[in-house]
Amino acid sequence: MNTTSGFSGNSSLSRFSALRLSAAIALAASISGLALAAPPAGFDDLGHSADTTIAHGGPAPAGARGATPAAPGPDDSGDPDSFGRSVQWLGLTDGEVDLLDDCTGDTFACQTLTPAPGVTDFSFSDLGHITLPARAAHSLLCYWFSPFLTISYGNDSAASVVARLNYTPTVTIENPVLDDPSLIDPTTGLPFGGQLLTGLTSAQRFEIPLPAATHITERTRDSAVCIAGLISRDTLVRLYGLSDAKARDFFRHDMTLRLNVTGSAQYVDEATLYFGWRLVGD
Repeated sequence: MNTTSGFSGNSSLSRFSALRLSAAIALAASISGLALAAPPAGFDDLGHSADTTIAHGGPAPAGARGATPAAPGPDDSGDPDSFGRSVQWLGLTDGEVDLLDDCTGDTFACQTLTPAPGVTDFSFSDLGHITLPARAAHSLLCYWFSPFLTISYGNDSAASVVARLNYTPTVTIENPVLDDPSLIDPTTGLPFGGQLLTGLTSAQRFEIPLPAATHITERTRDSAVCIAGLISRDTLVRLYGLSDAKARDFFRHDMTLRLNVTGSAQYVDEATLYFGWRLVGD
């Protein structure tokens, strides 16, 4: 992770023009101001996210046998379904969240900041989306997630404080297999209603000590890649309760994936949170 920072007096942070340029030349993102319910606590914990649900024990799934001359079991490869298969490049999108004192005229998803020491919550859905045709992948969707953040923290008080910013990206996957009212989402206890919500295990939390009358600007560039996958045939069965037949059918239909971000900020003067997102499959 690359981070640069700079200190100033009480001057405010100017807009980061290079970020605007990168957003302009990237794929156009569909921006929506619709509120998105915050993901439950522990959403990205081991075994609760598709990306950290890794198979152990047992033979290779039936779909994996025959995919290669000798597909290994879960204890040997961790993912026999995709073993030996080529990576398919499936698309990319991006999105931006701005945190400002005044969102008037801002063309990106924007949240007006609560004056310090108040906490500002933000939640945006469909910052960018990718639509895949049927059979675009065999059993796995994986990702690169690249946040590029410019954050100005500020403390105008006479005492030291700790400034905070956190965000959690999630993905809504829409697939006609999930229209079946008999299929119940174990994360909500309700029918899927045509879609499920999964995590990227790419949440970040920043805590910055600020002395009295201090402002600091940080630029952070990072990337994360998937572990078990954004979604896979295996996690559809073990985490979301689909039958093996339904999980196979899932990848035989077209689907749309939408990027969402929720978070909060405190003692933040302003921030530009840019997210690049690339999708691959097997």
